[in-house]
Amino acid sequence: MIITVCVGSSCHIKGSHAFIDYLQKAISAYKMEQKIILKASFCMGHCSEGINIKVDDEHISVNNLDAMKELFTNRLVEEAERETCIPS
Repeated sequence: MIITVCVGSSCHIKGSHAFIDYLQKAISAYKMEQKIILKASFCMGHCSEGINIKVDDEHISVNNLDAMKELFTNRLVEEAERETCIPS
């Protein structure tokens, strides 16, 4: 699984760096280093929708860090567990 967090101007101002910090720690805490690649990207073109992330090819807008934590623990961990290895 590849999780890409937008670090463009709008998302940066909204707090995308906190998402990256959280995801780095959460990936390690859940021992998902072999299943999740974390990346950053400049503008994804959905600035008005919230802080933008992509999970593989799916665009997701998240409004705050609590929503990001919920998305990670309630969906992404389960999906990553089904992955067999780091994608190329």
